[in-house]
Amino acid sequence: MKLEDTFLSALQGLSERKFRLGLNVLGILIGCAAVTGLVSITQGLSVEVTGQLDMFGPNNVMVIPFEIRPGRGIVGEGFNWRDINTLEKVSNVKRMAPIIANKFGTYKQRGDTYTANVFGVTPTYFDVYSSYEFVQGRALKQSDQGSIVIGHLIAHPGGSEEQLIETGDRITFTFYVGSLLKEATFRVVGVMEEIGGTFGSEDDRSVMIPFRDAQTIFETGSTVDFVALQVNEMENVDSVVDEIKEEFEGRVMVMSFEVIQEQIGQVLGTIEAVLGGIAAISLLVAGVSIINTMTISVMERTREIGILKALGSKSTEVLLLFISEATITGVLGGILGASLGFFMGVVVGDYIGLPVSVTYDLGLAVILFAVLTSVIAGIYPSWQAANLHPVEALRYE
Repeated sequence: MKLEDTFLSALQGLSERKFRLGLNVLGILIGCAAVTGLVSITQGLSVEVTGQLDMFGPNNVMVIPFEIRPGRGIVGEGFNWRDINTLEKVSNVKRMAPIIANKFGTYKQRGDTYTANVFGVTPTYFDVYSSYEFVQGRALKQSDQGSIVIGHLIAHPGGSEEQLIETGDRITFTFYVGSLLKEATFRVVGVMEEIGGTFGSEDDRSVMIPFRDAQTIFETGSTVDFVALQVNEMENVDSVVDEIKEEFEGRVMVMSFEVIQEQIGQVLGTIEAVLGGIAAISLLVAGVSIINTMTISVMERTREIGILKALGSKSTEVLLLFISEATITGVLGGILGASLGFFMGVVVGDYIGLPVSVTYDLGLAVILFAVLTSVIAGIYPSWQAANLHPVEALRYE
């Protein structure tokens, strides 16, 4: 029997048992759709995180004044000016920007109240994070007082398409300082371009005010929450990180682009592996279903197999016939499942606000895995069929 004839016979055999074929394809389809949908979402999230990290800058280092101690959790009280001077003396540091962070304020626009993340920064901040772009105005200057740079969602409160706040406008914030409420009015000197994305939206909800204004409003004194450093050359980042850790004897957390990327990559990789593993279980269940249905099919077609062998078909040809049926089942289930998975990934991603990465490599891998699962599941029933004795098969009722 030619290979083409074997394939056509397999198609005919499956078409005569459409309901059983549909059940097998459905089982594989569900598994493939789950694998494709979940993995495409986690891969898309990984791509977006990498893109967001590019804004951090490969030459930049964030120094955070706390450490994690066993039994005590996070310990730290911020940097003082002595610490700032120590950081200034670190080798290969090109720029340094002290930051007052973790502050919040509210403002009103057209009768509605909105919340903003507030950062007190020096002009150097915009040199360190040079990826920030402005749709209007400029960054803060050393001479600025009572000025403010706002994110996209501050200028477009509530996500409105219309820009409600522009450069030159005045905006009044209410700040929470301990148990007190303080009000301050600022003149908008810059509106930043939308960053967007899952993580960038926090920057879009942020405002930057002069460092000295933040000190006065939030009564921080000489305390600084974070310090951003820009290293002169990327190859010197690791040595800068090591020197800072040595100077502060482990009292700080130092985050570089590479460290953040590695940590996030590990987390996302674990999530992807777990979700992919859970979804793959359904494919294995589908494989068990194929074994059962094909075993029943062999029993039902015992006389047919006997006739084939009596007419001269070899055992290998019978084996190939049933393997072909399993392969066709896997291909159908894989293609339909991968397509449905990509569609579900896009729909779910849009609904929960997560990106989706649709790649041919993922689709091809899912289809190949579905075919492999089907073929492996079909080996035992096919072997049974191939080893039937023609005389006994013809006697079978």
